[in-house]
Amino acid sequence: MRTATSADGTPIAYDVTGDGPAVVIVNGAMSTAADAGGLAEALTDAGFRAVTWDRRARGASGDVRGSTPDREVEDLAAVIDAVGGDAAVLGHSSGAVLALVAASRGVPIRALFLSEPPFRFGVDEPADDLADRLQRYVDEDRPDDAIVTFQLESVGLPREMVEGIRASDQFAALLPLAQSTVYDTNLVREASIPTDEMLAVTAPVTILRGEQTFPILLTAADRLAEAMDGAELVVVPESVMHRPDPAATARVIKERLG
Repeated sequence: MRTATSADGTPIAYDVTGDGPAVVIVNGAMSTAADAGGLAEALTDAGFRAVTWDRRARGASGDVRGSTPDREVEDLAAVIDAVGGDAAVLGHSSGAVLALVAASRGVPIRALFLSEPPFRFGVDEPADDLADRLQRYVDEDRPDDAIVTFQLESVGLPREMVEGIRASDQFAALLPLAQSTVYDTNLVREASIPTDEMLAVTAPVTILRGEQTFPILLTAADRLAEAMDGAELVVVPESVMHRPDPAATARVIKERLG
């Protein structure tokens, strides 16, 4: 992987595949660049240059204690600059929130594709102290408690599902991402109700969601589309339960970017 340097000096690892116009993929919670491999391959096959990257405190990227959503905005700006300064952005879940926040703060983004962003619009918000509790678990070397608490209280997964994940082989791979749960919690809380600046971004906006996904995400996508003048809502049947289908997602992007 290559490395971009964010404004605060943090190294941000990224990878590029394919040729053509750049599409930067911004992952959601508890994921790394590797998890976007299917999307990157589909975008490459569609004629794009796909950019995957490890968000701060994940994978091969660095971190600075106490990082804020502003730092993550700078990270995305650094990646876009590193690949030429002209890119569309595909953000999934909290990555879609980050993409929209970044666009509202002047990060140069040619087009926005927001996949199931978890905006709550002030409804059923997690507890105000959630990020502090998650940070305490991380500081006490209890990453398992941070991951489980985040899944239960921020993501809102059913307890039986969380217990199943904890008992599975995949749980160990989540533990190194514990610090990032603090950052995702703070990001989504800060942007839970989209600001006027977020709703007024000038880049073309396409909001994507599946037909079968979590109810909060159905509501969030539909409400965001209604609130943003000119935004297009696209229902992608192939994307099921908060998992964007690579080929179908790339098709939507190809149809809009040419």
